[in-house]
Amino acid sequence: MAASVLASNLKATPYWWEGHDLPAHPSAGSPPEQAEVVVIGSGFTGLSAALTLARAGRQVMILDAEQPGFGCSTRNGGQVGPRFGPSFAELSRAYGVDKARRLKRENHAAYDYLTGLIAEEGIECDFRTTGHLLCAHAPDRFEPAVRAAETEQREFGIEAHAIPKGEQHREVGSDAFHGAVLFPGGGALDPMKYHQGLLARVLAAGATLFTGQRVTGVERDGKGFTVKLADRSITAGDVVLATNGYTKEAMPWWRRRLIPIGSYIIATEELDPALMAKLCPKGRMLHETRKVVYYYRPSPDNRRILFGGRVALSETDPRVSGPRLHTAMVRVWPELGDVKVTHSWMGFVAFTFDELPHVGVQDGVHYAMGYCGNGVPRSTFYGHKAALKILGRPDGASEMDQLDFQTRPLYYGRPWFLAPSIAYYKLKDRLAA
Repeated sequence: MAASVLASNLKATPYWWEGHDLPAHPSAGSPPEQAEVVVIGSGFTGLSAALTLARAGRQVMILDAEQPGFGCSTRNGGQVGPRFGPSFAELSRAYGVDKARRLKRENHAAYDYLTGLIAEEGIECDFRTTGHLLCAHAPDRFEPAVRAAETEQREFGIEAHAIPKGEQHREVGSDAFHGAVLFPGGGALDPMKYHQGLLARVLAAGATLFTGQRVTGVERDGKGFTVKLADRSITAGDVVLATNGYTKEAMPWWRRRLIPIGSYIIATEELDPALMAKLCPKGRMLHETRKVVYYYRPSPDNRRILFGGRVALSETDPRVSGPRLHTAMVRVWPELGDVKVTHSWMGFVAFTFDELPHVGVQDGVHYAMGYCGNGVPRSTFYGHKAALKILGRPDGASEMDQLDFQTRPLYYGRPWFLAPSIAYYKLKDRLAA
């Protein structure tokens, strides 16, 4: 059964890479020995920071161990929206009502910054406002989802509509759910195209990018820094760490505060247009009320289903995760039982212990990371914020500035607790359903 759902020419690379190569090495030779600002990581965070800094006249060098965008920036589902992970009630209990409001508003500002940047820069990335549909996977999850949405609407003006189970077919062609909540303001894009567009503007602004350069350490050196590579060192006035779910042992303070979690996605073969119209009649971005979330969407050309989620207790091979995601997809849409999987891939997202993103300065190193599964708007926004802090701009201030970037005793970057936690929440999701 597992082998039968995988296409004979299955690709273990993202669907988004189809027809594109990862951008080639844009800077020839080895990096010079000095830079005004070194940005470590060439995903959305690093590129956003570099764009702001370069356009402010700073000399910016970007370093990446891989090719540009190799990490989750070009591996995610391309779903973007203004909604926030923890609910307003959860944030209010943790930080008080006023702080919770400010945290929520900053998250909404991240979405607005992303959409504004795409429009102002004219980045062609298939961005469109599709609406997001939160599907109740169990009977007792519908009303809480509606109440939380009503709070979002009342407090922050986020438009939301309750869709009872008897009406859900107008939004999603499935009987697997017990109603849904529609957020019309959410959107979608092609993350590969967005990354390529952002990279082109960064290079045009005068920044340089060197790939195949793994940073092995960063040390304070007077008022500046020494950025160590395998075969050389670079002197920098400022450093931005933008590695998120790919933060390695060379950065132990940050690694202790990030939980890298593999997120797995499949793409189906091309489907009949009539079937696509039945499955996704309005082209919504879809996700479920499960704690261990599934998220899915039509491809930008509306020919395939892209279906993602966590399907293993520990990290696994895309050839193993592909059939499991196919099984989960068929629970939503039984008519896809015979449909083949043409692409199966994964990428590492970074969660934090408080489920909040973090931007700040540690030992003089500026950083932005921990986007908790909502990385496209947050990485773009907080990369920009990190750059504004370096520039000394007052609008670099963030609601995250005074929050403790938490870790846990005996945690050093390898999430030994992940498997039992996922098993526990999967059991709760299953029992609720």
